Amino acid sequence: MKSLIRKCSKCGVYTLKQMCPKCGGPTEVALPERYSPIDRFGKYRMKMMEGNSNGKNNNKPAQENQAQ
Repeated sequence: MKSLIRKCSKCGVYTLKQMCPKCGGPTEVALPERYSPIDRFGKYRMKMMEGNSNGKNNNKPAQENQAQ
């Protein structure tokens, strides 16, 4: 079940609508996703976080620019 409560990204007003009634800005879901201890993809998410915490960026190519 998705959350009905939404928050305006511009002014911070809570509403149930897609657009803010106060400023007309877009709204986002106000609540985070539900946590489950039986997380099927948790090990993959942890591997990604461990790889990025070592200062490595997996998006960059492995080759370094060499001086010519």
